[in-house]
Amino acid sequence: MTDQAPRPEGDIPGKPTAASRTTLSHIMTGSDTNLLGTVHGGVIMKLVDDAAGAVAGRHSGGPAVTASMDEMVFLEPVRVGDLVHVRAQVNWTGRSSMEVGVRVMAERWNESTPAQQVGSAYLVFAAVDADGRPRPVPQVIPETERDKRRYQEAQIRRTHRLARRRAIKELREKRAADGIED
Repeated sequence: MTDQAPRPEGDIPGKPTAASRTTLSHIMTGSDTNLLGTVHGGVIMKLVDDAAGAVAGRHSGGPAVTASMDEMVFLEPVRVGDLVHVRAQVNWTGRSSMEVGVRVMAERWNESTPAQQVGSAYLVFAAVDADGRPRPVPQVIPETERDKRRYQEAQIRRTHRLARRRAIKELREKRAADGIED
């Protein structure tokens, strides 16, 4: 497995992981709740997508669109009054795509206890030009050992996404060839 997608000569310079890392914070209110009285998962997912989109746009230097969301995990419920911190960074880059890792933390707004992790997700963004076509992104340059680990894990997730997509396509083509309609 290669460390990075091949890049043409004279391509845009790479950017360190820290260059686009960001945290979005939001206090949860009653309008964010579900029928159980905890914060609706969709509200958390929107915050995750917002933070990841900001990171992808910052890293790529322009518009980027969500291509997929992998492994959205909810570890603990979030409650009204929680201060939620959504931390995001680019883990890996291809030619026009980026994997953004997101960690969701929550703390009580009126307590001095440390924030605890309540969720995480991986999203893939594609950088696009004004016509919506893919455009090249800077290579991400992992800075710390943690960043290097995240980069390597992102490559594994990418390999699995591509293999899953290929296997599903092959299955559908086989079913179509066998005359099976969905």
